[in-house]
Amino acid sequence: MRDFTWSHGQKKAARVAFDLASQRDTQAIRREVEGMLQNSKDARVVWQIEDYLYERRREHDRVFDYRYSVLIFVFAGLVRDSLLSEEELEGIGQEKVEAIRAMLSIR
Repeated sequence: MRDFTWSHGQKKAARVAFDLASQRDTQAIRREVEGMLQNSKDARVVWQIEDYLYERRREHDRVFDYRYSVLIFVFAGLVRDSLLSEEELEGIGQEKVEAIRAMLSIR
């Protein structure tokens, strides 16, 4: 994989898409925690939630890496996991979107 050059506009579009996916992931975590609370009468569920949040935070931090050198890979994973659509990446440039498509077609 080659290094891509990011224009100012592409960087802004990348940040918007990245933040959107991060927000979606965080909202999914919140829904899961709310469900855990609603579905349990046991007060010890708070410790299960603590464990769940710890693991999800580690996973979130591993996935959401905003370094331009890996951002194409990050976006490919986010599209694969349905946290972003290809249309939401339009502003990052056609060559980058094509590279993401190529990565997704390998699987």
